[in-house]
Amino acid sequence: MEIKSIFRGFAFGLCVLPIMAWAQTRVIEVDLNNVKGQLNTSFKTSVGAGRANEGLRADWQQQLAEIKRDTDFKFIRMHGLLTDDMGVYKVDAQGREQYNFQYVDALYDYILSIGMKPFVELGFMPQALASGNKTIFWWRGNVTPPHSYEKWEKLIQALTQHWTDRYGAEEVASWYFEVWNEPNLDGFWAGSQADYFKLYNYSARAIKRVNLKYKVGGPATAGAAWIPEMIAYCAQNKVPLDFVSTHSYGVDQGFLDEFGGRGTVLSKDELSVARDVLQNRKQISESVMPNLELHYTEWSSSYTPADPTHDSYHQAAYILQKLKQTGDAAQSMSYWVFTDIFEEPGPRFEAFHGGFGLMNAQGIKKPAYFAYQFLNKLSATELKTSDAQSIATKDNKGSTQLLLWDSTRTLPEGVNNQQYYIKDLPPANKGDVNVHLQGLKKGQYKLTISQVGYKQNDSFTAYIGMGSPAQLTKAQVTELKAKSTGKPNQEKRISVGGDGEFTLNLPLRENDVYLVELSKNK
Repeated sequence: MEIKSIFRGFAFGLCVLPIMAWAQTRVIEVDLNNVKGQLNTSFKTSVGAGRANEGLRADWQQQLAEIKRDTDFKFIRMHGLLTDDMGVYKVDAQGREQYNFQYVDALYDYILSIGMKPFVELGFMPQALASGNKTIFWWRGNVTPPHSYEKWEKLIQALTQHWTDRYGAEEVASWYFEVWNEPNLDGFWAGSQADYFKLYNYSARAIKRVNLKYKVGGPATAGAAWIPEMIAYCAQNKVPLDFVSTHSYGVDQGFLDEFGGRGTVLSKDELSVARDVLQNRKQISESVMPNLELHYTEWSSSYTPADPTHDSYHQAAYILQKLKQTGDAAQSMSYWVFTDIFEEPGPRFEAFHGGFGLMNAQGIKKPAYFAYQFLNKLSATELKTSDAQSIATKDNKGSTQLLLWDSTRTLPEGVNNQQYYIKDLPPANKGDVNVHLQGLKKGQYKLTISQVGYKQNDSFTAYIGMGSPAQLTKAQVTELKAKSTGKPNQEKRISVGGDGEFTLNLPLRENDVYLVELSKNK
């Protein structure tokens, strides 16, 4: 029996607010014959992590393997690869330099074993090579220039050669080498811009001496800064530059909150983050190196490790909105970070504390996690849609996917993120979404609908409902994980007739995210 399905008031057990008379219907029309092109997957090129030494922990590795399976992130970038807790460099009593790459090997062996690659961040300074004692973070990463740039160059060349010997030139040629982190901030770099360019020059020379095919870039700045200056310096001085990198966060003031004590306010700019990316792409296209790759090696809603936007259900829709706005302007948009096993301000004493992670320290998945999991379920061919808050795709077997969301900034005037997003925040109703698909092949399909939003794969609101305990029992961890799995809300078999059309209505609330999948039965 043919079913041309129209599901009105499509709740399927979801927690939805009543449909108000004034609520309007949003219409999304998708024609499977109207192809946009190859889906841009810069969203999963890379993801961040706190520091290299944390990657030696079993729970960190377990979480990374899980997120790799769900999101298919390709690269991972982290601070502190050369910091003393990685045991890379020392000078013995006779003044002889000694290199040790055993900890780095253990970390990189694991990363490669699960099908990921390192986005190498070269920093911070080994104490025995540093020109001063200035450090950042609880784990004391030294941020001073080297006392000898020649010895720094020798170390970088030795490390690059070691990786070549261990993993092979073909493998290492697929990596990215990024020099330092946010040298435009005094907290991260005790030298000047000229000092950074000198460090970059010596680093690039060391890497290219091992293999000219290896990709090196920078300046990894905060706030989308120094891109024209970086290109100009490298062009004028004939310094290798294969890509440029920088960072952006969705708050308007400040760039660094080392210990998570600052009050932040989510930007009112509808193009926050995206505006920086688009501007950098314009700067590159107008430069003498117009085809350079652009990598955003950090981005999120906020730069502080104590911002509850990161934990809130609002974050899933926020992520999708920013990625949609940036389009293909950047070759990677690396979310900062994948886990709350992250100790810049020291070990945290609360299970949910506004940490950067897509998962908390116990491996409980936050709503943000599912933005990436849903994106990873999209097919390779993108379809055209005039709706600004959706992505439609299809595969070559007749199946199609529609990812849609509502992105609404609800932060009241005069209130900061830390005051607002820690609350149970029921969303306002936004009416219905009417999805109309055409161009489908006649036949049987499995309809699958998954959702993220208020009390839907929303571990943080459930945590608030527990009374926000600082420490979680094993039973509480199990309970929160069970409420945040990403599994579909509904699976249903449907029939599509000869007209190739399918219509579906979904109730929509502020910052809801839906993934609608129609899988063609064989």
